[in-house]
This record gives sequence, structure tokens and C-alpha cells, in this order.
Amino acid sequence: MRHWIATGVLLIALGGCAPSPYWSHPPAQPLPVAYDNPTVLPITDHRYAWETVVDVVDDYFRIKQEEPVRLIGETLTAGRLDTFPTVAATVLEPWHGDSVGVYERTESTLQSRRRRAEVQVVPTAGGYQVEVAVFKELEDVLRPEHATAGAATFRYDDTLTRVVGSVGEQAINRDWIPQGRDTALEQRILGQLHERCGRLGVRMLPPVPPY
Repeated sequence: MRHWIATGVLLIALGGCAPSPYWSHPPAQPLPVAYDNPTVLPITDHRYAWETVVDVVDDYFRIKQEEPVRLIGETLTAGRLDTFPTVAATVLEPWHGDSVGVYERTESTLQSRRRRAEVQVVPTAGGYQVEVAVFKELEDVLRPEHATAGAATFRYDDTLTRVVGSVGEQAINRDWIPQGRDTALEQRILGQLHERCGRLGVRMLPPVPPY
């Protein structure tokens, strides 16, 4: 009897020391994808191209102004889309996808932030070139909350400076402080456009080391 017990213990020990196929060969993770910005959508129908862009951007922003791609005679014109600023989603709003990643969502929870988008669609060989620019802004409050210093300590100008130009130049005012581009959200929007329209302008990034 003891012989059989010892044999069973030995087999269990050997089985526990044997390498598990799962741990020895973890499943391969998909490589992260980077999309060119501007990127090319392989679409021939200008109406479908524009409607697809509007439909994707509308999931994150409220459209302010549209200048769609038009066919005038035999010439296609460039299109442009501008959105209203949208208050950034917080950790309490998981159903809003404009804050991409834990860092962006936490930052938007701790500080008042907003985003807006500018999109250009330009006819090109093989489809349409789409450039997505998403801008982040931080609210410039009159004085810090719970501040002990008087309001007269904080000086603000009443001037308003605007920069009018192509995508990539941002309007500046005293109520919101520009925080640069939100490339994470730009990549998410471009990824959704490519899922619907094709895979041109896609680059596979190298795998991230495990350490």
C-alpha cells in the first residue's frame, strides 16, 4: 500500500514540475498598429467617403460646420469638417470614448478639459487623403478652488487672439489653455475609418519588450 502511495506522490511531483504548454508558449499578442496622419482611404465614391468620415467623427463630437467633398464638373473639391468643443470624458463616463486610455481619462477627471476636432478630406490618387486633428484644452479658471489669496492677485487680460488657418493651427483665448494634440484619439478615429474603408497607410509597430 505504501508503495502505491509513494508512486502516486512521485507522479504528482513530476507532473507539477513539467512545464505547462500555456506558460511555456504564451499566446501571441497582436502587434499595435499606427495609422498615417494624414492617411489615405481607398474609396472611389466621394459621397460615401464623406459620409463615413462624418459618421465616425460624430461618435465623439457634435458637428459644428461641414464643407463636404463635391464634384463640380469633372473636378473634386476638398472637404472640411469642424466640431464644437466637447467636455472630456471622466472615469465616471465609460460610455464616452473620447478619453483614450487610463491616463487621459484620469487627467480629465482631475482637471476640466475639453477637445475639439478639425478634419480635412482631400481627393488624391487611389482614394481620399484624410487628416484628423484633435486639440486638447485645459480650462483657465479665474482662481484655484479653495484658494486663500484674493481674486485681485490673479491678473488676466481681456484680449482675444485668434489664429485662422488650415488644420494644425489652434485658436487661443483666455478661457481655455491649449494643451496640444490628442494623438491617441486621432489614432482611434483613423482606425475606425480604416476598418470601414480599407487598410492603406497602416504601419505595424515593433513589439514592446516584456520588461
